[in-house]
Amino acid sequence: MDAHPDTLTQLARPHRKAVLIALLWLTIVAGIFFGILNVTRGTLTLAFVEWAMSLYSIVLLVSVRKTHLLERWILAYIFPFFTAMMIAVATPKASVTIFGWVLLIPLVSHLLLGRRLGLGVSLFFIGVALVIFLTRFHANAAVMDARSVANMVTLTACITVFSHVYEVSRERSEIQLLKMAQTDFLTGLPNRSRVKVFFEREKSRAAREQQPLSLLIIDLDHFKLVNDRFGHEAGDRALVFFADLLRTRLRATDLAGRLGGEEFGVILVNTATSTAIQVAEDLRLALSEAKLQSDGQPISLTMSIGVAELGVDGNSLQDLLAAADERLYQAKDQGRNQVVPAPVTHGPAGAPSPLA
Repeated sequence: MDAHPDTLTQLARPHRKAVLIALLWLTIVAGIFFGILNVTRGTLTLAFVEWAMSLYSIVLLVSVRKTHLLERWILAYIFPFFTAMMIAVATPKASVTIFGWVLLIPLVSHLLLGRRLGLGVSLFFIGVALVIFLTRFHANAAVMDARSVANMVTLTACITVFSHVYEVSRERSEIQLLKMAQTDFLTGLPNRSRVKVFFEREKSRAAREQQPLSLLIIDLDHFKLVNDRFGHEAGDRALVFFADLLRTRLRATDLAGRLGGEEFGVILVNTATSTAIQVAEDLRLALSEAKLQSDGQPISLTMSIGVAELGVDGNSLQDLLAAADERLYQAKDQGRNQVVPAPVTHGPAGAPSPLA
C-alpha cells in the first residue's frame, strides 16, 4: 500500500505543529535577548530585525494554536525567519560567528517541511548564506583559513545530510505503521479504516472528473458451516484464498477490503452500476468455480453481493454501505449466491470491466 501524500502530511501535522510552536517561543526569546545585546553594541539595524521577528512570531504563535491550515503558517514562519537570518549575516558589523545560525536551516527546514521541500529550502538558503560569507570575508585571510572553512562546510553538509536521512527514516516508519494499522492481519487486504480513506479520496476524484463510483458488499454464504465442518484453520485459509481471488480479478485502481468476519467491500472507480453488476457476477462465478480443498475434501464457496452507486444511493460511504448491505440481505433472503444491484443508471458506464 502506497501512502498518499495528503495522508503523510496529516500524520506529520501534530509533530510539526509542536516543533513550530517551540521554534516560535525560541524566536521570541532569542530575538528580544539578541536585540537588546545588539543595541548595546550599536548594531541597531540588526536589533530592529530581531525585534521585528520576535513581534511577528508572537502574532504567529496566537494564530498557529487555532489554525487548521498549519502548512500555510509554517511557510509564513520559515521564509521570514530565514530571510531575517540572511539580513543578519549580511550586516557589516555582525561578527563571523553569526554564521553559526546557518546550521539551523537544514534542521528547521526538514522538521517543518519534510524531506523534499525541506531539502530544497535548505540548499537555497545555505547557498545564499555562502554567497554572503564569500562576499564579506573573501579578503580576510584570518577568516578564510582553509581548515576553518573546510570545517564549517563539512559541518553544514553533515547536518544537512543527517536532517534529510532522519526525515526519510521518519516518513518510512510512519508509512509502515500506517500500513500495519490499515491492513487486515489475516488476509493482507485493506481493513475498514483504509477502505474509508480510499473512498473519500476517490469520491473527490469522481466529483472533479464527473465519473461514477460503485461499491460492492460481499458476504461468503454459510461460512459458519465451513468453520464448523473443516475447522477454523481451514476457514482462515478460505478467507485468504478469497482475498487472493479479489486481488487477481480486480484492477489496480480499485480497492478490495475486509470489513470484518467473512464480509468484504470492493470500491470500483470509474464504474457505474451496469458495469459493477458485471464485475460482481464475474466474481461470483469465479468463486463458485474455484477449487479449494482441506485435507483432500473440497470446500464449496459461494457469495452474495449487494451493489450501490455514489450519487444514486447517497453521497457518503455510510449511505452506500447501508444501501449495499440492504441488497446483500435481499440476496440472502432470495436464496444466496446472487447479486442484487442498485437500479441501473443510464449515465456513462465508466471504464471497461475492472476484471482481468
